[in-house]
Amino acid sequence: MNASMTMKPTMMFGAAVLALLSTGCATKKHVRQVVGPVEARVGSVEKRTTEQAAALGDVENNVSRVDERAMEADRKAGAAGQAAQAAQARADSAYSSAGQAQQSATQAQQMADQTRSRLGEVVGNLDNYQHVTTESMFFGVNKSKLTKAEMEKLDEAVGKLQGNNNYVLEIQGFTDKTGSVALNQELARRRADEVVRYLTVKHQIPLRRIHVLGVGVAPDSDNSTRAARKQNRRVDINVFARAIEPGATGGVSNTQGAAANQSTTTDSVTRGRTTPQPPQQR
Repeated sequence: MNASMTMKPTMMFGAAVLALLSTGCATKKHVRQVVGPVEARVGSVEKRTTEQAAALGDVENNVSRVDERAMEADRKAGAAGQAAQAAQARADSAYSSAGQAQQSATQAQQMADQTRSRLGEVVGNLDNYQHVTTESMFFGVNKSKLTKAEMEKLDEAVGKLQGNNNYVLEIQGFTDKTGSVALNQELARRRADEVVRYLTVKHQIPLRRIHVLGVGVAPDSDNSTRAARKQNRRVDINVFARAIEPGATGGVSNTQGAAANQSTTTDSVTRGRTTPQPPQQR
């Protein structure tokens, strides 16, 4: 009986332990069943959070790049605006220059019209000009500069034209036959230019009154003697005066007088040409 009573508490204690163990196992299983899905959801949330953070980083990078592009666009727009202003300034300047050029062209056209009108008047009156006299300036061999003696002769010839505004001068340069044709033509031109320069600079004779020609060797000129060749190294100044209608007034008396003496002067010049005389300047 004592053994039976001793076994009974022991059995009760074992049953309690078994019950407790059974309850602990059940609790752990329950915990695993409850916590496991939560951990899975937490892991999923963390994963999505990580992905969203990465995506947010990409968005921020994209925003930065967009800002940089916007700033670059603003810079280019500013530069384009400055370039447009500069282009407008150049266009305004070009327009102003074009206006000035047009004005200059108009003035030039007016001057050309006036010149043509004047030339037309002169050409129309050419038939009214008569040869009055010829003055000759002589030069040394291969020389194209006026000597002092020839300048004095030229001064005297110009003095005869004082007070007369109705004349034109025909200036012809000549050479002897020595040398080539091309060289003689150039030398004749230089001699004629020298006389023109003296008339326009020293005596202020307008160029519009002067007609120049560098002839070279005069046709049918005599070059057989030294004296004849000296005579050919010259510049002829042919004076033509306009014939004035009877009753006309105003600074033309000298022209009428010159025209009246034309035949006498021309005959003396012609006689000098027929028989060559030694020039005043060797």
